[in-house]
Amino acid sequence: MPVTKSAKKALQVSIRRAKENAWVRAGYKKALKRVSAVTKSKRAAALKQAQSALDKAVKNNVIHRRRAARLKSRLTKTAA
Repeated sequence: MPVTKSAKKALQVSIRRAKENAWVRAGYKKALKRVSAVTKSKRAAALKQAQSALDKAVKNNVIHRRRAARLKSRLTKTAA
């Protein structure tokens, strides 16, 4: 447990950020799963949403940019 006042504040910030990151992470994972679940006619729109979700996760430093690029590449390959 934190002892100093600043350490207590840092712990609260860390907990809050972890919750926000979990929300973003869950969002892009759902988007990835949705691409394979939808019909072929709606797959292009789902693919675009998944790529957008990955880009937002990179922007918020939730995942690394190269991981996002790798996921987008694999997703595009399987969706085609």
